[in-house]
Formats: sequence, C-alpha cells, structure tokens
Amino acid sequence: MTIAITPRPTIMEISLYTGGASSAAGKSNVVKLSSNENPFGPPDGSKEAVVRAVHEMHRYPPTDHAALRQAIADVHGLDAERIICGVGSDEIIHFLCQSYAGDGGEVIHTEHGFAMYRISALANGGTPVQVTERERVTDVDAILAACNDRTRLVFIANPNNPTGTMIGQAEIVRLADGIPPQAILVLDGAYAEYVEGFDAGAAMVEARENVVMTRTFSKIYGLGGLRVGWGYAPRAIIDVLNRVRGPFNLSTPALAAAEAAVRDTDFVARCRAENARCRDWMANALAELGVPSDTSTANFVLARFTSPEEANACDEHLVSEGILVRRVAGYNLPHCLRITVGDESACRRTVHAIAQFKAGTA
Repeated sequence: MTIAITPRPTIMEISLYTGGASSAAGKSNVVKLSSNENPFGPPDGSKEAVVRAVHEMHRYPPTDHAALRQAIADVHGLDAERIICGVGSDEIIHFLCQSYAGDGGEVIHTEHGFAMYRISALANGGTPVQVTERERVTDVDAILAACNDRTRLVFIANPNNPTGTMIGQAEIVRLADGIPPQAILVLDGAYAEYVEGFDAGAAMVEARENVVMTRTFSKIYGLGGLRVGWGYAPRAIIDVLNRVRGPFNLSTPALAAAEAAVRDTDFVARCRAENARCRDWMANALAELGVPSDTSTANFVLARFTSPEEANACDEHLVSEGILVRRVAGYNLPHCLRITVGDESACRRTVHAIAQFKAGTA
C-alpha cells in the first residue's frame, strides 16, 4: 500500500519561526536584547503568586479565567464578559484566523508586520495578503485598497513590531469605517503599555461590532516565560472564540501571575518611564553615530544601516562582544537591526560596541 499522507497545502508555506538568540558561543556575560523582554523582570507580586500557586498544581485550572478577566476589567475599565485569555496574544490571533479566515479567506497584514499574522492565516487555510507601508508606518490607504469581498481579517500592530512606529486615532477610525462589512479589524496592542494614556483601541471595541483588540503580559509585565495574553471584542465574537479555545489553555501559575501583574499599576508606570528614558538616550546616541531610527513608541529601536551587509557585520560584531540583538530581514528590513531597550548599563554597552564597529569600518 502506498502511503500518501499530506498536510493542508498552506501549512508547507510556513517557515519555521526563529526566536531571538539567547546565547553566544564562548560568552558568559551576555546581554540579551533580541526578544523585547522587560529587563526588570516581572513584578514581585507575580513571583509571590507563582510560589503560592505551586500548591495547587495537582488541580486543573479554572476554565473561565474569571479572576484574571475581572482583574483586567477592573484595571482597564472594561467589560469582563468581553475578555478572552490565551497563551500569549499569539493564541488569540490564532483563534481569530481559525474562526474567520479558513477556506481561502484573506487576511491582510502590513509588509513589516508581526510574523504571526501570516503564519496563523496559513495554518488555518487562509490567504495572507501583504500590503506596503509608508516609510515603515502603517498605510491605511494601502490597506483599504487591498480589501475586497474575500477579506476576513485586517491585522495591524499599534505600536508596530519591529518598526516601533504607530498611527493615530483618526487613522484607526478611518480604517475601521472603510473595511468591508464582513471583515474584522484586529488591533494588536502588545506594546500599548509603553504609550502613556493609550487605550490600544478599547474604546473602539466598545463602540463597534467589527473591531477586536489583543494584548499581552509578555512585554512590560515581564511574563514572557508564562505565556499569557488577552483579547477584547464584541460579545458575539467572544462567543465564537471561546468555542475554539481549549478549556484549560492557561495554567494556574500563569493565571495567578498575570492577575497580580495587571493590578500592579505602579510597576507598569515605573517600567514605562525607565524604558522611555533609556530608549530616547539610545536612539539619540545611535543617531550621532550615523545609525538612524524612526521615533519608537515601544521597548525597542529599529536601527537602520546603510546596507544589509553593514547590518549583518554589525550584528556579528555585537555577538563577539556578547550582545544579542535581532536581525529583521524576515520582516523585509534586511538593512536593519532591532535592539531591545535594556537597562541603562545594557544600552550604554550596546552603543559603545556599535561605536567601536563604526570606527573600525570608517
């Protein structure tokens, strides 16, 4: 008998995801600035919550995530019944594609947008549609021009990863008004906490039936290792997503840590302020070295070099100095390096190493 087991064709169009490097051969004092992690780690309350939670590890976690959803609702002034929690915001993105984008439905994302939009579309039988940006900024006109009767989802990250740029409320409203009636606008707010006073689209979700917001605990809250995210959506969409969500998708320690984290608003304010200080210093210092970047509203800068060759050579030099950043050729930015904002010492060490590199190539 001939075996002819094959996956869905779109699966084989997915390139394996490569995370940010975490080690350098022969280097012990490594500075990891490759994954946009909070250099200060999680809040103390989250660590304490995990310690308490280990005593309940023999019990299944709650299926409704009620305590975490209520904590999110309390802090952000939202309706807990319209919140869904997942394994990072990645899982919420996957639920959306699974529920709405199969059978060839088109999923729009921008040319420098988060890789998971395309991956989740292909994994669920959707058709990803890439649109251009305008100087590394989301172009609403280009998105609207790409929409048609097959469009099911439109993803934009605001602030965007890996560019760090964002668009204003008026442009978001214009986009939500302009997409086809069968389409959902998904506002990915993974880095929203780094923008003071920014609701990441929550008010738009409240007012409309075609907008969904996603958020994560992996960035400013420092819980990337536990993988917790959430989404806010109209109740009809939440009902659909909960039908495909696994009943025990989040562990008890993860739920406890996230609940403690979201309630620690002082921690978030301190991290946001320190990130802004170090980010602005690093961006200005790099610009003085002839390495420009767009104004970033997130916890990283996208350093632009004169060519892909120079960017790669600089990365190799940084690795030799025990500094790990992220090449972003896979995001159509081969001449750039994405550099996470670390603590002050990490930022100074990185700028010093890039200065050495530039001096050596002058």
